[in-house]
Amino acid sequence: MTKKIIAFGASSSSTSINKKLATYAASLFENCLVEILDLNDYELPIYSTDKEQKDGIPQLAHDFYNKLGTADLIIISFAEHNGAYSAAFKNIFDWISRINGKTFQEKPMLLLATSPGIRGGSSVLEIANKRFPFQGGIVKGSFSLPSFNDNFDDKDGIKNPELKKQLLEIIHSI
Repeated sequence: MTKKIIAFGASSSSTSINKKLATYAASLFENCLVEILDLNDYELPIYSTDKEQKDGIPQLAHDFYNKLGTADLIIISFAEHNGAYSAAFKNIFDWISRINGKTFQEKPMLLLATSPGIRGGSSVLEIANKRFPFQGGIVKGSFSLPSFNDNFDDKDGIKNPELKKQLLEIIHSI
């Protein structure tokens, strides 16, 4: 049976480097069906209990949650905004957590982050690694790619051999 991977960059940028990294990482798995999600397809009103009480949980939040439920593995690459999740990701995360506190439905996860800087989004990756097990995520591995513009090429993926080796080792352990 073919395994299904749901992958996305936790950013709403149309040129998201994290979407590129998530897509690349998903492509390294063999014999899997890969579906790449775009957070822009799930744009929701800013979460508030008032909105939830008045209008309920939006259908797009249910759609995103249900997509995650179809996965055998979830890959997320995080954009780091001021040391934490992007507003786009945090908002959808807040909405879907109202459907089920075990947001990630006991699915195995590969958590990634990258940025143009030398820390590669490591602050947001640390937050996700600590938080997601409480949200029903089974974190199987995590990887930070520093200095995206120096270490990644749209055609060939990760250019730095040591960093590529690290990611491949994580993937082979999943």
